Amino acid sequence: MLKYIYKRLLLMLPMLLGISLILFVVMHLAPGDPSSVRFGLNPEISGTARENFNKMYALDRPVIYQYFLWMKRFLMLDFGKSFIDDSPVISKILWRLPATLLLEISSLFLIFVIALPLGVYSAVKRGSMFDRIMTVMVFAGYAVPTFWLALLLIYFFGFKLGWCPISGLDTWYSEYLGGFDRFREVLRHLALPVFTTAFTGLAAISRYSRSSMIDTLNQTYILTARAKGLKETRVIFVHALGNALLPIVTIMGLTLPGLISGSFIFETIFAWPGMGRLGYEAIMNYDYPVVMGVGVISTFLTLFGILLSDIAYAVIDPRIRVGGGGK
Repeated sequence: MLKYIYKRLLLMLPMLLGISLILFVVMHLAPGDPSSVRFGLNPEISGTARENFNKMYALDRPVIYQYFLWMKRFLMLDFGKSFIDDSPVISKILWRLPATLLLEISSLFLIFVIALPLGVYSAVKRGSMFDRIMTVMVFAGYAVPTFWLALLLIYFFGFKLGWCPISGLDTWYSEYLGGFDRFREVLRHLALPVFTTAFTGLAAISRYSRSSMIDTLNQTYILTARAKGLKETRVIFVHALGNALLPIVTIMGLTLPGLISGSFIFETIFAWPGMGRLGYEAIMNYDYPVVMGVGVISTFLTLFGILLSDIAYAVIDPRIRVGGGGK
């Protein structure tokens, strides 16, 4: 297993480099000019100042040359400085990263805690009214656009009922609150973004867990366990659930990329101070170093999530020997 993890970590590097090259080229193909965004339409800024700005950041050189300069800094763990305020990119990302991780981890936790029991119970009660209702809700979860759902939740729970804040991570007076009150405020701010981010994942995981559980319950060893007179709860939770979890673990790993990509939209809608919103603002401002930094770290988090999914897959089923890595 350790050998397999080591190989997968090594494979992350060429994947990161390949994705970074594609992102760098696509970013430079977009219409626009960082110097125009930096200096705007200020008549006091001369053409010479713009030229000096382009020379300072090698924007007047070929794209492939700029990429090699960026790669040289990246290998030294230097993401450069922002075109907008000249602050280090890594500092801006590290400032925003905890908020994004809080949102993504909370969403994954919500998906796992709600979707898995719903899917298992629907499989056990296959054909019941509960199963039919859940099937309709799952298809609705696939069909409803999540950005529209976000706006609907903001209008209903934010404006009409006033139950949940509609933007930010905490309130302006949070520093004056006690520990428990501040924690409660964070939960109130998390409610709408977490539910919106996890909505599609809830539908997908509950559906997959239902299908996997139904397939497992139809296996011969489950019929044998029931024929021996074992309690139904023992058959479900001891004999069936462990095997049914195998494909679910894989799907959970593939859910993470969707959450990370969705953070660019949902963090902007809810004014969430995370890395996704930072990346969106950088794209709008043609802030190439920040875009590259956010893109590379998002890619790494995605690959790392998939690696954790593969490890969990092998842990759940000890018979699996991944890549010849041994025990």
